[in-house]
Amino acid sequence: MATDPALNGTVDHRIDEILYRIREAGGRATLPRRAILAVLLEHQDVHPSAEHITSSVRRRYPDVADSTVYRFLEELERLGIIRAVTLGAGPTLYHFSEDADHHHLACELCGRVTELPAELLAGVRGTIQRDYGFDVDATHLTLVGRCTSCGTADHLQRESVRFHDHTH
Repeated sequence: MATDPALNGTVDHRIDEILYRIREAGGRATLPRRAILAVLLEHQDVHPSAEHITSSVRRRYPDVADSTVYRFLEELERLGIIRAVTLGAGPTLYHFSEDADHHHLACELCGRVTELPAELLAGVRGTIQRDYGFDVDATHLTLVGRCTSCGTADHLQRESVRFHDHTH
C-alpha cells in the first residue's frame, strides 16, 4: 500500500499497528483510512473534531467523502481505538483511548480547554465511592465553567452595568 509521503516513520509505524488491529477485526486498510489516522496522530494534543479531521484529510485527498471520515471514526470508536468526548457545548472531539486518562476544564464562554491530570480528581472519586457507594467512571471527565479571563471580563462587565445603572 502506498504511504503518504508527509508521514514520518513513527506516525507511519503507529498507523500500521492500528490498521493491523482493524484488519484483525475484519476491517480494511485503505489510503483514506491511513490519512484519517495520520490526522488523528498529528493532532492528538488538541483532540480534533470530525470537521477538523475531514478538512485536514481533504487538503491531502480532496475526493474523500465526509461519510468516509465519520464511518471510520465510528469504527475506531467501536473497536476501542479512539474515544469520542464532548467538552461543554462544542463539537464531539476524538482522541486515542490510551491517552484517555485525563480530564478537562472547558470554558462555557470562550471554549478554552485545559487538560488536568487524572490524579488531580482521584480524591473526589474515592470520596464518592466511600460516601455514596458509587464507582465513578473517571477515565475522562469534563468540568464546565468559566476560565479566569472570561470570569474577570464577565465580572467587569457586571460591575460596569451596575455602575452605569446607578442613577440616584
